[in-house]
Amino acid sequence: MTDVRQKLGVMSVPKKAEKVPSTGTAIIPKNSIAGQALIAVIAIMTFLASLTTGAVMLVLGSAADWQSEVAREMTIQIRPVAGRDLEADVRKAAEIASGAPAIADVQPYSKEESTRLLEPWLGTGLNLDDLPIPRLIVIRIAAGENPDVDALRSALSSQVASASLDDHRGWIDRMRAMASTAVFGGIAILALVLAATVLSVTFATRGAMAANGPIVGVLHFIGAKNSFIAGQFRRHFLALGFKGGLIGGGAAAMLFALAGLVGGRFIATAGGDQAAALFGTFSIGVLGYAAVLGQIVLIAMVTAETSRQVVNHTLDTVE
Repeated sequence: MTDVRQKLGVMSVPKKAEKVPSTGTAIIPKNSIAGQALIAVIAIMTFLASLTTGAVMLVLGSAADWQSEVAREMTIQIRPVAGRDLEADVRKAAEIASGAPAIADVQPYSKEESTRLLEPWLGTGLNLDDLPIPRLIVIRIAAGENPDVDALRSALSSQVASASLDDHRGWIDRMRAMASTAVFGGIAILALVLAATVLSVTFATRGAMAANGPIVGVLHFIGAKNSFIAGQFRRHFLALGFKGGLIGGGAAAMLFALAGLVGGRFIATAGGDQAAALFGTFSIGVLGYAAVLGQIVLIAMVTAETSRQVVNHTLDTVE
């Protein structure tokens, strides 16, 4: 066994003690500058991780609502065709849709209602009478039912030549792809946050061992096992990780709570309604706050386990 005293700069001890004496003093100072800096780093990492998790949950919740709403509706488009009565085609298509099973409601749009749908792109006050604007029929699917889309499409194409049925499957696929992308992006960000936390804790642990090298060497020489010394470091860094996680995670939770409160007050305004349509009520719910709490615990455990592994590896190299 290599002389640990020479490597860590410890004076000779006449006789090895049989067991480590009990002491109430921690090996590592609790309020060191390096420890406070590590708390700040962990707080920032936890804050970013919690924001990412909350944002992903908001996107998933909104995407689920969008998919549910879009999946319960279909749209029939009636194009103006020369030589055909557009109004008659609209009535015929509405009758066909109303007679189909699993259909709860059929709402034909008038010419004025169809024209107003173009106002967000073309503006108001325009005369669109000369444009071949198609007419729309919105079909509402009964709750829990699954209509035969192919049969309805076939009936429309055979009886109303200018009609086309859109079941919105393309939009649903895009929403699912967007939600999956958000989830994968969130996982990637969380992985980077954990990697940065591990690196920060590794450097902090090595710095703490270097600063307390004589104490570690004496404990090692008089009979303290590696597990005892690593346990001291593990408890110290577990406390630092939990404190930093509480600060960062608590700040993120407060931010989401404030966003939900502010969003609720502006829900009746035009901007608030648009934001709610995209992101919901900005509330991550009980599950979201539970996820933030889980991240606090996870980062604290990662911090503690990383320090233990670094200490064990360092002590093994000097034996």
